[in-house]
Amino acid sequence: MQLQMLSQSHFLSLNPRTSLPLSSSISAVNSRRIVSDSLAFPHSDTNSFAISSGVKLSSPTMTSNCILANHGDIADLGIENSELDKFAAVGNKLADAAGEVIRKYFRKSFDILDKEDSSPVTIADQAAEESMVKIIQENFPSHAIYGEEKGWRCKEEIAEYVWVLDPIDGTKSFITGKPLFGTLIALLYKGKPILGIIDQPVLKERWTGLSGRRTSLNGQEISTRSCSSLSKAYLYTTSPHLFEGDAELAFARVRSKVKVPLYGCDCYAYALLASGFVDLVIESGLKGRKFRCFTSLSQ
Repeated sequence: MQLQMLSQSHFLSLNPRTSLPLSSSISAVNSRRIVSDSLAFPHSDTNSFAISSGVKLSSPTMTSNCILANHGDIADLGIENSELDKFAAVGNKLADAAGEVIRKYFRKSFDILDKEDSSPVTIADQAAEESMVKIIQENFPSHAIYGEEKGWRCKEEIAEYVWVLDPIDGTKSFITGKPLFGTLIALLYKGKPILGIIDQPVLKERWTGLSGRRTSLNGQEISTRSCSSLSKAYLYTTSPHLFEGDAELAFARVRSKVKVPLYGCDCYAYALLASGFVDLVIESGLKGRKFRCFTSLSQ
């Protein structure tokens, strides 16, 4: 099966004010559906950043062909399986290190700060990111790093490999004691995602996706499930209140067609999608860089 991602304009074609039939735009032929109204698609640079061979890291945009680049054999990228195994081993070390930090703070008292966009950040976010950065720099000093909390770090002006880190995706869940947040880890080679990890450190569940291989949950292979129509689909979104304007109307139309709409899972919804427990995930305002992890898991 192939992962399908829809651009904002395609998603908004579901708007009930248009004449386009629902089935022609988002028929649930298979279970791999991720929709975002902020997803960078061809000819769009929304919420994305530059990562490709020979591109300076200071560039603010990312070519969107990275999003569906996980389809081919890893050999097509010139990466040996032994190299991929090493990357996966380091990825597990990153998740272990972040998880150790996060568990110390979970359901404990700590200060909560606000970023410039008013989203919350905690000492756990910052400490977990630093723990991962240290491991990457020790193992792959030439690799670039993009962290959710501290942004770009790179010793070289140009880097073929870039690690993308979000220590706590779902900080609001974390600070309210709900264990449905996760640590997101992705590795890109020349702009193409080759490794993705979602780690839930409290439940001790880890989803790992590697280019050319089956996704696994705690070492056991998993797969999505088939879904023949929206009327049979279980839908997840973080919150229906995040949709505005035309996107809100479009989401309402999809929601009215599915079997069961569910809310409040953050990145955990994508893990459930990869495991075959839900059929559809629709998000609004999701930062494009987060998809670098999700695509490796849901191919």
